[in-house]
Amino acid sequence: MTTAFGTPLVGDAALGPRRVTTIGECMVELAPEQQAGLFQQNFAGDTFNTLWYLKSLQPDWTTRYFTRVGDDAISAEMLSMMVNAGIDADHIAKDPERSVGLYLISLDQGERSFTYWRNQSAARLLGADRSALERAVEGMDLIYISGITLAILDDAGRATLLDVLRHARAAGATVAFDSNLRVRLWPSVDAMCAAIMQAAAVSDIVLPSYDDEADFFGDADPQATIDRYLGAGAGSVIVKNGAGPVHYSHFGATGVVVPQVQSTIVDTTSAGDSFNAGFFAELGRSGDVEASIRLACEVAHQVIARRGALVALDLDKLSIV
Repeated sequence: MTTAFGTPLVGDAALGPRRVTTIGECMVELAPEQQAGLFQQNFAGDTFNTLWYLKSLQPDWTTRYFTRVGDDAISAEMLSMMVNAGIDADHIAKDPERSVGLYLISLDQGERSFTYWRNQSAARLLGADRSALERAVEGMDLIYISGITLAILDDAGRATLLDVLRHARAAGATVAFDSNLRVRLWPSVDAMCAAIMQAAAVSDIVLPSYDDEADFFGDADPQATIDRYLGAGAGSVIVKNGAGPVHYSHFGATGVVVPQVQSTIVDTTSAGDSFNAGFFAELGRSGDVEASIRLACEVAHQVIARRGALVALDLDKLSIV
């Protein structure tokens, strides 16, 4: 039994605050306002969103983001936002030849779609400096990446990242991975699926979304998703399923958690990212997987009831933290 994230000792106060690094791309977000044609500028990106919500839920934890940004005004503004949120940005490199990416959210009855401008994003080179990656994850309890992290890297950068994670896992870190399948970022479905399974092979915890897994891997049901990732080497698989039941297999424990019905859906941006944050926050605190899933659902419900990727949480209405 470990005392990191995999199967922590329930209620062991000696574990203390956790140390977490997430790796990926933070971008400029343009989110629609209620008045047509107006947009609010923010900063967001899947792995950053998870870290931001995790810091909101566990403010005493060490939360570090690893990426690359430009050496321009908008990059400086992004870094200031991270630091003001209490996130360690000291390991983020500045690239004088590139800047940060941008995306625009479009909404249709709460469901979102995205338009991206990111081909020259500095984050695409985050895997180019192995020593910087190693320093960013050294001594961490949890390291988290996503399928989008993989997608923005070239083959060499992706291989470097996965090898660094493999060594960090061997040294005692827990590696978590959200497959976050975005086929438009990949040259082909086959390339995407191969890379996803390579990442799963170096991960302890995988947090897929069933609808995407069914579309691209042909999974007949959530159990098929669980079995595939367990077969790749993960110890814990938490299958998100929109508003439906969450199926899990967590280091030998299995079950289903049925979330409460969410009646208010304004913007599903960051639903999965905030779910992951709630899951990590409670798992790192208590080790109770079902409590972690319940908190994850509660956090996601708050987030999708408001516009934008990053919204203030009402912590008093969360039943567990």
